[in-house]
Amino acid sequence: MGITVSHSVMLAHCHALTQACGYTEAETITNVLDFKREAGLWHGVLASVMNRMHVISIPYSLMKVNPLSWIQKVHTYKARVAVVKSRDMHWSLLAQRDQRDISLSSLRMLIVADGANPWSISSCDAFLNVFQARGLRPEIHMVVNIPPKPYAFFLRPPEMGVPPPGKAVLSMGGLSHSVIRVDTEEKLSVLTVQDVGQIMPGALVCVVRVEGTPYLCKTDEVGEICVNSGSTGVAYYGLPGMTKNIFETIPVTSSGIPVSDRPFTRTSLLGFVGPDNLVFVVGKMDGLMVVSGRRHNADDVVATALAVEPMKFVYRGRIAVFSLSVLHDERIVVVAEQRPDASEEDSFQWMSRVLQAIDSIHQVGVYCLALVPANTLPKAPLGGIHISETKQRFLEGALHPCNVLMCPHTCVTNLPKPRQKQPEVGPASMIVGNLVAGKRIAQACGRDVAQLEDNDQARKFLYIQDVLQWRAQATPDHPLFLVLNAKGTVASTASCLQLHKRAERVAAALMGRLNTGDHVALVYPPGIELIATFYGCLYAGCVPVTVRPPHPQNLATTLPTVKMIVEVSKSVCILTTQAIMKLLKSKEAAVAVDTKSWPMVLDTDDLPRKKSSQMYKPPTPEMLAYLDFSVSTTGILAGVKMSHAATSALCRSIKLQCELYPSRQIAICLDPYCGLGFALWCLCSVYSGHQSILVPPLELESNASLWLAAVSQYKVRVTFCSYSVMEMCTKGLGSQTEALRLRNVNLSCVRTCMVVAEERPRIALTQSFSKIFKDLGLSSRAVSTTFGCRVNVAICLQPNRLGKLAEQGTAGPDPTTVYVDMRALRHDRVRLVERGSPHSLPLMESGKILPGVKVIIANTETKGPLGDSHLGEVWVSSPHNATGYYTVYGEEALHADHFNTKLSFGDTQTVWARTGYLGFLRRTDLTDASGERHDALYVVGSLDETLELRGMRYHPLTSRPLSSDLTRA
Repeated sequence: MGITVSHSVMLAHCHALTQACGYTEAETITNVLDFKREAGLWHGVLASVMNRMHVISIPYSLMKVNPLSWIQKVHTYKARVAVVKSRDMHWSLLAQRDQRDISLSSLRMLIVADGANPWSISSCDAFLNVFQARGLRPEIHMVVNIPPKPYAFFLRPPEMGVPPPGKAVLSMGGLSHSVIRVDTEEKLSVLTVQDVGQIMPGALVCVVRVEGTPYLCKTDEVGEICVNSGSTGVAYYGLPGMTKNIFETIPVTSSGIPVSDRPFTRTSLLGFVGPDNLVFVVGKMDGLMVVSGRRHNADDVVATALAVEPMKFVYRGRIAVFSLSVLHDERIVVVAEQRPDASEEDSFQWMSRVLQAIDSIHQVGVYCLALVPANTLPKAPLGGIHISETKQRFLEGALHPCNVLMCPHTCVTNLPKPRQKQPEVGPASMIVGNLVAGKRIAQACGRDVAQLEDNDQARKFLYIQDVLQWRAQATPDHPLFLVLNAKGTVASTASCLQLHKRAERVAAALMGRLNTGDHVALVYPPGIELIATFYGCLYAGCVPVTVRPPHPQNLATTLPTVKMIVEVSKSVCILTTQAIMKLLKSKEAAVAVDTKSWPMVLDTDDLPRKKSSQMYKPPTPEMLAYLDFSVSTTGILAGVKMSHAATSALCRSIKLQCELYPSRQIAICLDPYCGLGFALWCLCSVYSGHQSILVPPLELESNASLWLAAVSQYKVRVTFCSYSVMEMCTKGLGSQTEALRLRNVNLSCVRTCMVVAEERPRIALTQSFSKIFKDLGLSSRAVSTTFGCRVNVAICLQPNRLGKLAEQGTAGPDPTTVYVDMRALRHDRVRLVERGSPHSLPLMESGKILPGVKVIIANTETKGPLGDSHLGEVWVSSPHNATGYYTVYGEEALHADHFNTKLSFGDTQTVWARTGYLGFLRRTDLTDASGERHDALYVVGSLDETLELRGMRYHPLTSRPLSSDLTRA
C-alpha cells in the first residue's frame, strides 16, 4: 500500500530532518538502504538534494557479495553520514577480520534505520565495541526509528547537551500484560531496550491502548505510539476506510475528553515515553500475538530461539513466528529453515531446548515447531520471510517440514471441563421424561412374518439342505446359478439337480473320513464349487466354514489369515481345488506359515460319481449349521454361529423383503465368504428358487464394466454389490459412459441396486454412482443401502418398488436423508439441522427393516430404552440372529450379552442382541405398505471405533476435519 505525501509535507519533513541531523552542503552520505522508499528515500534522495549533499548508494546485491562495501566507501570518500540497518552491521562484524587499514574517523553520524527490529541494541553495541579501534567515535552513534506511516520522528542527534542514551531492563512477564516493570539484567526473562531518541521538532507524541477506544495509557503502561505533526503522510492511497482508522485517530482521556482537536497517526509501534521525553519502543503491532489474554511479540520469540545455538541447525534470518486460532484461542507456531548438514537427532534436541527456553522466558507454550528444508519458505519482495504466506501454507499443509515437534498439551490450556455424567436415571424417570417430551420409545419392527401369506413351499422344511433336495426332485432342470468370467461369458452354471448331485459327491467323500459335527474349511475361489461343497458338508453332517483363498502374489499377507481361521474354527479338514492345494503346500507358503501343520486337505476337482448312502438329518433346528468368520474394522477376527433355524429364517425374511420368486433373476457382485454376501451367494437362491447371476468382484480388476454389462445383458431388476465394487466402477468407468452406451449397456431395467456393508451408508459414493450412470438409464432412486453386523447379517434392506406391487407403491417409501449436528453427537444427542449448516453431517437411512426383525435403541451404559431421535446402541431381536461367537480361546462368556441381553427396564422379557453400532430411530411422515408411519433407522458408526475424550464421544468418520488439520500440521 502507498502513502499519500503532499508537497508541503515533503518540504516540512526535509526541513525537520535537516535540523535534527545537522545536514550541511557538500557533505558525503553513504546510503545502504533502498533509496526508493522510507528512510532510504528521505535521507538518500530528498534531504540530500535539499542540502546539496553527495550521496553514495550501495545496492543490496553488492552487500550480499561484499558486506564490507559500505565501510570501504566511508573510508574511501571520507563520508560524514552513513544510513544502515542493524543487519548490515551484523554482516560487517562477520567479515571485518579479513579487512585491514579501514578508518571510520570521518563519520559524525551513524543512522540505524531498522524497521524490522528497531529496539534491538545487540548489533549496535557489538559494532561499536569492535570498530572503536578503527576510529568510530561512540558519541556519534544514533538510533533512528522509521515507521512507514509517519516517517522519522524519534531521533538522537549527536550534539552536546542532549541526554545520553537511556537503557531500560524490563520484565517480559510485565510486558505481556502491557505494563512496565523494571527488572535486573541477571535474569533471562527480561528485555533490554534503548531509547530511540527524542521527538522530532514540531511533533506531538502520545501512547494509546491497543484495542478498542484509543484511551491514553498510564505512565507505566505499554501501548501504541501515535504521532501528530505537519510533516507526516496524510492517507493511504486509494484506501479511505483504512485511512480513517490509522491517520485520523483522536486519543481521549479516561473520562472520554479528546486530548487534542488535531488527528494523530498510529505508528504500529508498541512502546512508552520515558524520562526526559525519551521514546522507548518494545515491539510492533504486526508481530503482536495475543495468547490467553497476554501479548507476546514475534520478534522477541525469534530472539529467544536464536539464543539457543542456532547457527549449527537453522539459518539466522529464516525464522517465522506467527499465531493461529486453535480451540478458541491463539497458539504460537515457529517455523525455521534447517541447515542441510544438521541431523534429525541434533535438530530435535535443538527444538526441545527452544521450547524450554520460550516456556521459561515468555511463560507461554509453543503449539508447533517445524523445521523445513533450506530455501523453501516464501520470500517477501524486499527480502526476509513472507509471514502471511508461510502461515497460509502451514494451514494448507503445504510446508512439507522435515522435522516437526508439536506440543499441544503445553499450550492448549483452555479445554472444556470433562462432561460430568449424570447419576443413573431410574426407569420411572426415563418413561415419564419421554412422555412429557412427547417422545415414544425408539423401537421399530418389520412386517410380521406369521401374518404374511404367500405360496412359499420351502416353509415346510426346517433345513436348507432339505429345500435343495426338494427342488432337485420338483424342478430338476430349473437354473439356480450362473457364473461369469472376466470376459463376460458364462464360466459355469448349475441347475437344482446338478447342484444336488455335486453336493452328494462331496458328502460321499466326507462320510468315510469325517465324523458328524466336524468343522470343514472351504477354501475356494468364488464359484459353484464353493456352493456345492457347502451343501455337501450339510449332507454329511459337517459344519462348513467358508474361507477366502490366499492370493498367489501376496502369500505373506493373505496366507496367515487363512491359517488363523482354520485354527480358530477347529477345522479338521480343508476342502479346496487342486491348484489351491498345491499353493498351500508350496515352498513359497512355507515362508509364511508352517505347511506341515495343515489339517487334512482334500481336492474336490475330480471326485468319483458316488452317491452317499444316507443323508444326515439334524435332530433339532437349533443345531449349528455353519460358521461365519469375518475380520472387523478394528482388525479383530470374529466368527459367529448360525443355526439351521436361523439360516432358514434369514432366507425367508430376505425372500419376503425382496420379493424373490423362481421366475426372478438377480445379479450379485459380492465376496461369498461372510455376512450377507455369503447368504445371497449360497443360501437365498436355493431357498427362493430364483436364478443368481454371480459376478466375482476380483474379475472387475481386469474388466471394470463386467458387472454393469451383465446387469444390462440379462435385464436384471435387482442387483447387489459392495462399496468397493461401486467405487471401482465410479473411478474406472466415470469417463467411459459414452463408450458403454455405444456397447448398448442400458441400466434402465434396474429397479434396485443394494449396497451390502456392515457400516454407515456412504452418501457421497452412492450419489456419485447414481449421477455418473444416470446417462445409461440408471434411475436416481434405484441405489439403496443395507445394514447388517456380526450378530445379525441382515437387519435392513431397501427394495425400491419391486415386482407386482410396484404400481401400488407397497414396497415402502424411498430412503430419507437427514443432517445432524456433529457437536451434538459427541454428547450422544441427535439434533437435526438444515443442509449446509456448520458442523452438519448427512446421514442416509440404512434401509427398511426386514420382516420378523425388531430394533430398539438402548443406552450403552444403563441398558435402558431411549426415546426417538436419541443416539444409542442398536439392539436387534430376530429369528435369524446368530447364536453366539465361536472362538478357540473359550471366551464366549465375555461376549454372552452380545447375543443374549435384556433391557434394564421397560420390556424386560424380550431377548435382544447388541449390534455394537450407534444409531437412532426417527418416525417420518411417510407411510409404509401397511399404511403405518415409517420408522427410519440411521446408523452413525461402530461403538468400538469411537474415541471417548473428556466425557465426549468422537466418531472417526465425523472427526475428519480435525484429523486432517492435525495431519497437515
